Amino acid sequence: MSSTEEHIEQIANLLCSSNWTLSTAESCTGGLLGAACTEFSGSSRWYAGGCVTYTNELKCKLIGVSEETLQTQGAVSLEVALEMCQGVAEACDTQVSISTTGIAGPSGGTETKPIGTVCIGCYVDGEVHASLFNFQGDRQSVREQAVAASLEMCLSVLRGDVDER
Repeated sequence: MSSTEEHIEQIANLLCSSNWTLSTAESCTGGLLGAACTEFSGSSRWYAGGCVTYTNELKCKLIGVSEETLQTQGAVSLEVALEMCQGVAEACDTQVSISTTGIAGPSGGTETKPIGTVCIGCYVDGEVHASLFNFQGDRQSVREQAVAASLEMCLSVLRGDVDER
């Protein structure tokens, strides 16, 4: 079993024991996180669903990200990751959510936000956390690393062992 599968199993157990559900808001991962969550039979007990909000317009329209935040901080920012996870939790009526926003490449990077920059947000029962990551590799590798890191972060927050960067 991979570490991603182990994290999902542990998250599922924690969610089920609390009678909570999880939702996801994805940009750079494009649905890979939701797909990972639904890989296992029985995931409908704890995974409510999610939104792939690749454009800024959908970030605002579907999950309530502020246009001002997008303009002042940029789509790839801790602030947007926080608003994404709060918004999807509210939209899906879940107690836990994860958001991903980043630059997977091979284009789109800048000097201040190079390719591989990913911001991950996690919402658990009213508390929000966000972390910044700098992954290496090609587009698919960055996206897979973002999924793994988001699951690891969610598990840490659920356990009360928060490691924000």
